[in-house]
Amino acid sequence: MYYTENIAQYWIVVCEESKGFGINTDILDTNIINLGILIALLIYVGKQAIVSLLDNRQQKVLNSLQEAEDRQQQANARLAEARAQLEQTQIVIAEIKKEAESTAQQVRESTFNQGKLDIERLVSSGKNSIVSAELQVKKKLLQQVSKLALERVLTQLKAEINADMQSKIIDDNIASLGGKL
Repeated sequence: MYYTENIAQYWIVVCEESKGFGINTDILDTNIINLGILIALLIYVGKQAIVSLLDNRQQKVLNSLQEAEDRQQQANARLAEARAQLEQTQIVIAEIKKEAESTAQQVRESTFNQGKLDIERLVSSGKNSIVSAELQVKKKLLQQVSKLALERVLTQLKAEINADMQSKIIDDNIASLGGKL
């Protein structure tokens, strides 16, 4: 905005002083030679500055491109490493799964076999307990039967034996013992 206002004011001043608009053919009066020299100097000096600036800019752009390519190569290398690590990790995971399945199968078989052994041991222990219980029951029954038989015999003897019979039994027993002494 500032430049356009200056240019407009400049034209107004030029038009007022010249008292009209037209072409001035006096070379010395119009400073065309000075302007030409000035423009040539600006082109000569400005060319070197512009070329230098453009060379610097070009070098910066090339450096940026080279850095970008280097970063891309590094990223590709890291990507390749990551993929290799992923493949190795997947292999390790597959091995761990196989080992886990194998271990689980072994644990199932071991548990099953241990269960069978425990059942057989319990059955054997149960049979032994039953046999032991049967023997104890038989022993108690024999004791009970013996006790009842003795009680019955004693009751019968008490009812049937009188004093004469007792003396005879005692004498027989003494006689049988006397012969052995």
